[in-house]
Amino acid sequence: MTARPIAVVGASAAGLAAAETLRRSGWRGPLTLIGEEPHLPYDRPPLSKQLLHGAWEPEKLRLRTEEQLAPLDLDLRLGTRATGLDVATRTLTLDGTERLACAGIIIATGVAARTLPGADRLTGVHTLRTLDDALALRGRLTHGGTPAGEGVAGGGGTRQLVIVGNGVLGCEAAAVARELGHEVTVVGIEETPMAAAVGTDVGTLLAEEHRARGVRLVTGAVDGFDTTPAGPADGPGPQVTAVRLADGGTPGSRLPADTVLVAIGSRPAVDWLTDPALDTTDGLRCDAYCAAAPGIYAAGDVARWDHPAHGRPLRFEHRMNATEQGMAAARNLLAELAADGPTGTEDGTPAQERRPFAPVPYFWSDQYDLKIQAYGLTAGADRVETPVRDRAGRRILALYGREGRAVGVLAAGLPPRQIRALRAVVADPLPWEEARERIAAATAAG
Repeated sequence: MTARPIAVVGASAAGLAAAETLRRSGWRGPLTLIGEEPHLPYDRPPLSKQLLHGAWEPEKLRLRTEEQLAPLDLDLRLGTRATGLDVATRTLTLDGTERLACAGIIIATGVAARTLPGADRLTGVHTLRTLDDALALRGRLTHGGTPAGEGVAGGGGTRQLVIVGNGVLGCEAAAVARELGHEVTVVGIEETPMAAAVGTDVGTLLAEEHRARGVRLVTGAVDGFDTTPAGPADGPGPQVTAVRLADGGTPGSRLPADTVLVAIGSRPAVDWLTDPALDTTDGLRCDAYCAAAPGIYAAGDVARWDHPAHGRPLRFEHRMNATEQGMAAARNLLAELAADGPTGTEDGTPAQERRPFAPVPYFWSDQYDLKIQAYGLTAGADRVETPVRDRAGRRILALYGREGRAVGVLAAGLPPRQIRALRAVVADPLPWEEARERIAAATAAG
């Protein structure tokens, strides 16, 4: 009888971390890594920064080469979609037809970019989630839409880029486009960029930075696009010429554009998970051990799990969390399988108990030469204070609270030692006043 594999669905940072941890923790049975994209696992944060700018080529984003993956002895299925899962039998459906019965499954399918109605049929309108997305947008910004080829050097001049969405991704892309010399307009429903993620004070600092660099910031909702028939050098669909704003912004106004980036957020990639045994409300619901069902775990952007320190289900779209949760899910799955009976681990490998996953969230954003770093939870705070706010010096420190406790802290422009010291303040949510005192001590010590 052929041993059943452990399957990891999703071949990005969380999935790769899970696969490597399974092997490192003693799993010697079959191991299948399934990725919808055709590319080897790669890092996503540089897509909107170094890759989009042209400073890095795709090879530099690879998390592992083929040679580095070889010792894992993977059944590597790139360019393969998981289209179904039977929870009771732990059986995956791949590409609509193949059935793969598994000993255990880790779901790390991430998120998909949201878009606007009809946008996918237009030339010049982009989203930015995958490597192919980033390369397509970079081609517009680098070559000005003029194909580089025989007798053509490429570089068609300045673009009129409109970015729909003023969250983290939209702001990072705006910074890159301005550094490349393009005209950039950012339109968002909220007046302050990134306000939902970092609050008004930090968002205001970012807004001032973008305006100082020549970015136009517009408040309003997008109603649609103006187009013209595509030319021979354009794509198959009509070419975008403007972004229309709905009433409530600047009524009837149009923002001229030959390139548009739709950066209005993402949705967890759970559409393929239709088994009623799973809760897919805002991601795949898991317990504190990252388990969604017996033998089925989740990690990364797709997972919404019970965070022990915060006492509620959370879902993070942060790079560090993807790796850490992939490792935790792998260890906990192996512990469950070992408790249930013989597994494919090496003889003599001691069974370990499952452990709750309780990370201190961390994220960063690079915009121009400004680096923003945050620990804990900054979104959804009911109280925000900024004990350091030096706009001229481009320095800020913000403390975020929820229900009387400090849950997050963010800094920009502070010495690295001070920023690292802030992590301890929110590792285990402290009472608000105690956290304020520790923030004051940490910043005074620098």
